[in-house]
Amino acid sequence: MCRWLAYSGAPLHLDELIFKPEHSIIDQSLSARAGVSTTNGDGFGIGWYGSRETPGVYRDVQPAWNDANLRNLAEQIRSHFFLAHVRAATGSPVQQTNCHPFRYGRWLFLHNGRIRGFDGIKRQLDFAVAPELYPHIEGTTDSEVMFHLALTFGLEQDPLGGLERMVGFVESVGHDAGIENPIAMTAGLTDGHCLYAVRYSSDRDSRTLFHSRSAQALCTLNPLFERFTQEAIVVVSEPLNDEPECWKEIGEGTAVVVTECEVERLPFRPRHLS
Repeated sequence: MCRWLAYSGAPLHLDELIFKPEHSIIDQSLSARAGVSTTNGDGFGIGWYGSRETPGVYRDVQPAWNDANLRNLAEQIRSHFFLAHVRAATGSPVQQTNCHPFRYGRWLFLHNGRIRGFDGIKRQLDFAVAPELYPHIEGTTDSEVMFHLALTFGLEQDPLGGLERMVGFVESVGHDAGIENPIAMTAGLTDGHCLYAVRYSSDRDSRTLFHSRSAQALCTLNPLFERFTQEAIVVVSEPLNDEPECWKEIGEGTAVVVTECEVERLPFRPRHLS
């Protein structure tokens, strides 16, 4: 189990959300409440959009709560769109290239979950990645393979469609290998303009995922948000405080699209390739 966060809104310093809330993602790296593992100390990563064409990324294998560089960067980097992830490894090594988010061009991707029986079907999944994309896979996680499969299946032109085709393909390969429920995921994907957040699992029992109800709700995290009016949305693996009225759970089999802080909910349906 991992924990992740995505922010879209008026520019703010990353530490306002990553460190300062009472149940921040840093706190969740030590004591997550909604999942099978309470500790997510197998690395972390942040990705943010600024004035450059491609996003910045900082990842390390240290526990997030123990990295002074992360705090220093988060206090200085100001962005209108950023992601953060703390990792609990599920079989793949603890190494920098296995930390999220993963980047390709303007795109960032992060994931909580797993492909069941991944070691047994990895070769077949790898062979389905487009040859021009395969050299960009640096680590050994199922998450990075999922991202590059989605890119192969048209993510850049059709983000949700690419994710749906990826999940459909993984399920088909898994079922052919005798794996009953091949995939479990909440996933976040962005190009710095729109955020796509998905909650789906083959067994219909996904990890939790929430989004903030309004910028006013975020004022319970930090009075800083009072000046943002409606210009802020946060998507989180679990709420950043104990105020349930501030958060709306994203349903099973659902995709959320955040565009200019407007939230659209759509059904997420895997597309099985013919």
